[in-house]
Order: sequence, then structure tokens, then C-alpha cells
Amino acid sequence: MATELSPAVKRLIDQLEKLPGIGRKSAERIAYHILRLPREEAIALAEAIRSVKEDVRYCRVCYNLAEGELCPICADPSRDSRQLCVVEQHRDLFAIEQTGVYRGLYHVLLGRIAPLEGIGPEQLTIEALVQRVREGHFEEIIMATNPTVEGDGTALYIAQELSGLPVRITRLARGLTTGSVIEHANREMLTDALKGRQAL
Repeated sequence: MATELSPAVKRLIDQLEKLPGIGRKSAERIAYHILRLPREEAIALAEAIRSVKEDVRYCRVCYNLAEGELCPICADPSRDSRQLCVVEQHRDLFAIEQTGVYRGLYHVLLGRIAPLEGIGPEQLTIEALVQRVREGHFEEIIMATNPTVEGDGTALYIAQELSGLPVRITRLARGLTTGSVIEHANREMLTDALKGRQAL
């Protein structure tokens, strides 16, 4: 099959196959879909990919995605500068933003400490975070790392690095979600729910 493809089509399929979650068959389907697109739409897709690679960078303050020196959140004077939410990745920031509940600032770590994968604190933006907290006027640092062994370890490491600074360090609540049934919850969810219980 591969020998029957033109070099350009094969090159496109090979590149698409490198995307996460895309196998050979999916890459072929996407490639053939692109071939069927009107020329303008296909060029617009290529231009969007080029623009992302050339124009998007990390915000110089929080490491969110930005097209200028600052991301829209850091550039927004209406945000609450007393709160700082620490997340692992940009997609975590976007998920929190979609709730519409949080109006503070963020710091993106660009990963989590994972010794087995060779990822240490120095490969993340932890040093910049500590410096930012030292120089800022934050009252609360919200640790919003993922509830995994690595995420918890990263949160603990950061809390230790920030110890001694006049800030309150909190963690996202965990446990039962609204609308869930206790009998269907697993042990970890119930444990987190009991430990994180709040006054009525």
C-alpha cells in the first residue's frame, strides 16, 4: 500500500502518525480528508499550524501560552493578584478557567516531578515560582497539581520550598463529586472526601 502512495501523501501520513493517539489507519483517514478539503481550507489549516509554532510562546510571568510578552490572564488588571493557582500543564489552566469560579492568577509548572522519568524540579518552572512568590504580594497559593503520586509529590516539594514565606498554601478539595452516590465511590474517593470535609 505504502509503495502506491505519492511521496507527498506518504510524508503527510507519516507526520500525522506521530501525533498522540493517532495510529496508521487514523493518519491515513486524516490525510485523505485533507486531500478532499477545498484548497483554501487546507492552506488555512497549514497556516494555523505555522502560526502556532512561530507566534505562540510562554508568558514571561506565568508560563501560560501567549502571543506576546504576557498572556491574557497576566495582562488582565481585574484578576485577583492575591491568589496564585499552580498547575502542571496549560490544559489544567484552561479546565479551571472554564469553571468561571476562579479569578486569581496562575503559574504553569510545565510538568511534574517524576524521578522515574528523569524529571526533577530543575526541569520545571519551580524556581521561577518561588521567586515570584517571594517578590509578589500573594496571600494564598493554591496547589492544583493532579491527584497522582507525582502530582502530590510535586505539591509537597513546592510547599517545602515556600515554607517560611508569609503565604497560605492550600490544595484543591477531592472526593465525591456533586450528584454522585456514596455506595459507588471507591475507597480513595471516600478517603479524600472524609479528609477534606467542610463545615456546613
